Amino acid sequence: MSQETSRSNLLGRWRKQHRNLGTFTMMLSVVAITALAASLLPNPLNSPDPFGVLSTFGTKGGVDPSNAFFQNLGTNGRTCGSCHVSSTAWTISPPEIQERFRRTEGTDPIFRTVDGSNCPSANVSTVEEREEAYSLLLHKGLIRISIAVPANADFKITNIFDPYHCNETTLTQPAMYRRPLPATNLPFLTTVMWDGRESPKGRSLNANLTQQAIDATTGHAQGTTPTSQQLQDIVAFETALFTAQAEAHGEGTLTAHGAQGGPVNLSQQKFYVGINDVLGGDPTGAPFNPVAFTIYDKWINSPDPHRASVAQGEVLFNTLPITITGVAGLNDLPGLSTVNGFCTTCHDTPNVGNHSLPLAINIGITDFPAMPALDVSGLPVYSIQCSDGTRKQTTDPARALITGKCADVGKTKGPILRGLAARAPYFHNGSAATLNDVVEFYNQRFVLNLTEEQKRDLVAFLQTL
Repeated sequence: MSQETSRSNLLGRWRKQHRNLGTFTMMLSVVAITALAASLLPNPLNSPDPFGVLSTFGTKGGVDPSNAFFQNLGTNGRTCGSCHVSSTAWTISPPEIQERFRRTEGTDPIFRTVDGSNCPSANVSTVEEREEAYSLLLHKGLIRISIAVPANADFKITNIFDPYHCNETTLTQPAMYRRPLPATNLPFLTTVMWDGRESPKGRSLNANLTQQAIDATTGHAQGTTPTSQQLQDIVAFETALFTAQAEAHGEGTLTAHGAQGGPVNLSQQKFYVGINDVLGGDPTGAPFNPVAFTIYDKWINSPDPHRASVAQGEVLFNTLPITITGVAGLNDLPGLSTVNGFCTTCHDTPNVGNHSLPLAINIGITDFPAMPALDVSGLPVYSIQCSDGTRKQTTDPARALITGKCADVGKTKGPILRGLAARAPYFHNGSAATLNDVVEFYNQRFVLNLTEEQKRDLVAFLQTL
């Protein structure tokens, strides 16, 4: 096979995995000659999303569709790109998944019972049965994760309400349903997975990402461990990608009039582990600064109402007082039963929005019954008995399945906030359908008493990240 034929095949396969209702097809046809000649896609790579245009900038020249990230390294047809799609901020979203189901009648590689179905033993013989079996994937973009309760755990699961009556979901081997995390903006990470299982203390980010690539290939793709070169290529590819909203309906280009939106600015953002940490973990000794986002400072006095709303949302995100209570992982630390904080208390990394040190917390996303702003329908509910007599109900034991500690039930990391507009639904279990639902959850959870205008401003800001 010639090199050009190989490149053409790779681009064709990449296009099938990443097209967004035909839009990407039109874009690719314009740049096909350039892309084929260079074996790279346009840099930055732009895709329409519900609020404007999402953009990915590659610091090593752009997206190379011949990278091992897009190669079939398993046995079930999946690649890393099956669950990490550029047009949805390098994760997946229900509309894109539903289009793949419609186009292939549920046979696209993402539809595999190993983790794509609600239950591994689900009947997927017909289109109708596949639609039912993959309902959480189709409607919330959730992948099934099963982790055994540690043998030395100080808790036990005493009861399961499982809407799927799945034989593989047991008291000692529970199943959780989680969103695939974005495979972009990774140099800012301090924890790789939602539950931190691939981020042991003292191991480098590259080593953590390498282990994640191994686990994804041997698990999700049902393959064998990739070669050292393939792993190196995957990690190098992922860590060179920076994704952010580049344009927004109403606001236009997010670098206009001095604004600092978009992926190129993001790729130049200063970062080190512990930067701006609220708990005093900044290795330079610098104090925590709640004004963590400055992207849209230039729009604060903008005569354009859309841009002014974004800027006001940024101000609210930085400075809105929040009395933080009842957050496991934060308020149970000595002297922190009540924290007078802000959104940036947890989203402290400047202009990025994740926590700059590993921080697993439970703000109530996994608690059952759930708050009205959240939709946890379709998720199993676990009753947990702790050795100290505490009883809990949760839709996801989360970090407790890694540490074996009852105190860690429901704790997850927060994700990087950039590229939010393209990757609904939100939270690790897809329980918030829209950014409006996200803001309303925080409004209820922390009794913020936000006005309707404040809610609109916060959403406007989040949509431009």
